Amino acid sequence: MKIVPLARTPRTYSAMAYLVLGTWNRLDDVNTLVDVGIDDFIAEEISHINTGVGKRPVDRIILTHNHFDHAGGAATLKERYKAELLAWAPGPGVDRLLQDGEELRLGDQWFEVIHMPGHSHDSICLFNYSEGVLFSGDSPLRITTPHGTYLAAFTEVLHRLASLPVQAIYSSHDPPLMQGATALLQKSAALATAGHQVNFNPSREGFAT
Repeated sequence: MKIVPLARTPRTYSAMAYLVLGTWNRLDDVNTLVDVGIDDFIAEEISHINTGVGKRPVDRIILTHNHFDHAGGAATLKERYKAELLAWAPGPGVDRLLQDGEELRLGDQWFEVIHMPGHSHDSICLFNYSEGVLFSGDSPLRITTPHGTYLAAFTEVLHRLASLPVQAIYSSHDPPLMQGATALLQKSAALATAGHQVNFNPSREGFAT
């Protein structure tokens, strides 16, 4: 698996996008964008990347959530690459809704979809067991105080992540974390548990009490 962090547009605030490719660019690899940023700025960079002979540069786009700084360019890039667009919640151009626990092929590896409400009702993480790679979107995984307020559902998933063999965390606004991922998640899970828990039930469209 090759993970290529793509440059963010200098014009305005935007999330980072990642292009996931297979190690050898085989025909059956699924070239995948995890988020796209606020516009189609990343298309120029992608045009200079070796994404495989006879393959579309992007087969699939997965949104970690539908906030505009992550998804603003999705419709344009979907049309440019004739790519499938996947997300947890309905949105412009979304072809299919994701399910918690389903497995998706990114590049030449399989990732599990993990629904993680907290930052937003439709936030997801993507985890690959074989290489320990976690795409976390904007999920707040770095908790530094026991005095915060957290959705109970978020805290539950955070404990689950802390039990996984996470080796690297690719988030949307920070450099990739390549060391100490497990320790970070375990500390954050403990602090979140010590905080105030709110028992909302996240739905596809928002929070339902």
